[in-house]
Amino acid sequence: MKTLIIGLGNPILTDDGVGVRVAYALQEQVTVTCEVTVTSDIDITEASVGGLRLMEMMVGYERVILIDACTQGGDPPGSFRRLSLPDLEAMTPTQHTASAHDTSLATALAMGRRMDLPLPEDVTIYAVRAENVIDFGDTPTPAVASAIPRVVEAILAEL
Repeated sequence: MKTLIIGLGNPILTDDGVGVRVAYALQEQVTVTCEVTVTSDIDITEASVGGLRLMEMMVGYERVILIDACTQGGDPPGSFRRLSLPDLEAMTPTQHTASAHDTSLATALAMGRRMDLPLPEDVTIYAVRAENVIDFGDTPTPAVASAIPRVVEAILAEL
């Protein structure tokens, strides 16, 4: 199954970079330590985009796994949830945006499907509860840093 794994976030905004850090750790597990056998049908990358640009990255893949920081919910920092696209759509039901320059991922995917783009039906989001996404820093908080190997393990198990 042609799979794309995207670590999202800004790696210089403390916990916001957790998705990027998970992508780096996954890539290391796959290429350096060879602890998992992965076919050439899996691509791992990072991005600091959303909406339309993120949807464009997904074209041609059958499955996409996104990893990102989450600031909503009552879960403690460092916890994570595995969400589906319907879960994401339920979190932002109106799908409106305050920006004329972009839109939500759910809206972008719906638009791409209406345009008959080859988009994945299987979209999974690993949302890591962040503690600090405001302050500049190239190191995540201890709680979020401790989540990185657990998220990597969960994604490897899924692959």
